[in-house]
Amino acid sequence: MNILSIQSHVAYGHVGNSAAVFPMQRLGCEVWPIHSVQFSNHTGYGSWTGRVFDGPMIEELLDGVAARGALARCDGLLSGYMGSADVGNAILAASERLRAANPQALWCCDPVIGDAGRGVFVRPGIPEFMRRKAVPAADIVTPNRFELEQLAERDCRTQADLRAALRVVHGLGPKTILVTSVDTEETPADAVDLVVSEGDAVFGVRTPKLALEVNGAGDAIAALFFVHRLRSGDAAFALSMAASSIHGLLRRTEAAGSREILLVEAQEEFVSPSRVFAPEPY
Repeated sequence: MNILSIQSHVAYGHVGNSAAVFPMQRLGCEVWPIHSVQFSNHTGYGSWTGRVFDGPMIEELLDGVAARGALARCDGLLSGYMGSADVGNAILAASERLRAANPQALWCCDPVIGDAGRGVFVRPGIPEFMRRKAVPAADIVTPNRFELEQLAERDCRTQADLRAALRVVHGLGPKTILVTSVDTEETPADAVDLVVSEGDAVFGVRTPKLALEVNGAGDAIAALFFVHRLRSGDAAFALSMAASSIHGLLRRTEAAGSREILLVEAQEEFVSPSRVFAPEPY
């Protein structure tokens, strides 16, 4: 399986492509990463060096990949943080080129907009770009709860609210929606839910809440879910495997007191999670 991954990249730590590429490789995929930004470290540290790349550079790199005849062999596109609408347009064009070369290829878009507690943290214009262009064109989207609310333009305080928001976002275009960091009124205080919706089915997985704050877990789970969904064709199975692997990764990270997710140290969790959480109808 071959995956084109267009995301941010950091030299130190694990977010964006630095969090997504290795787990997909560990699952046996060939991954062709194109970086939308390259920073020294993730912005959660408060300071960093590096730069945001522009859309033409992404298009130029894709031209080179296409010149190798690779797009016809590409099974999917994974995209994450978009530093600007210019980069977003380049990713949208990449999805169109990929589908022209391989109509069976899928686009998994992580619609990075913000998070609960932090609010919107992307540049102006990106939330609108996600809602109006990226999400309608994607096959799979992987928002967190806050981003689902932004896309659906409604709150998700209860499970019923969440299901209603899912229907709104499905109406925009994507067939599969994975929602992370779900904490509705029905979610116990010591747990966190992950929910997937595809067709007429909605499934959830509940995992114990861990006492840590790290970056990159959302990028990793989007990558893991995408690979399992492509291989199995089963969204509930993909949810179970991705949630289980990420819980194992975060549990190891919490135990070590690490500021960065222990992507390499916990790599066996991607192949064989130490604890598997079964999906349940949501």
